[in-house]
Amino acid sequence: MHLKEFQRRIEEIYFERDSARGLAGTHMWFCEEVGELTRALRRGQTDELAGEFADVLAWLSTLASIAGVDLEQVARAKYENGCPRCSATPCACPPCAGS
Repeated sequence: MHLKEFQRRIEEIYFERDSARGLAGTHMWFCEEVGELTRALRRGQTDELAGEFADVLAWLSTLASIAGVDLEQVARAKYENGCPRCSATPCACPPCAGS
């Protein structure tokens, strides 16, 4: 399944409910899912990771749909030619201060 297909499928399943909740309310649910993924990563719960990653992607997709953003299109536009800053693959930029 391509990202565009995934986003459309999530719209078919959840868009009516999520758009009625609004961007702010849906964003709160997304943050909760990111928190669940964070906990699974910290605790080394490898059996739960796949489901948590899928949940985060689904909530990100519904946020993008509510905002009118085609994730596949914007991902391609930003990353198709490599790193957005240096255009290299892999990235040749100096490491960020936080990494």
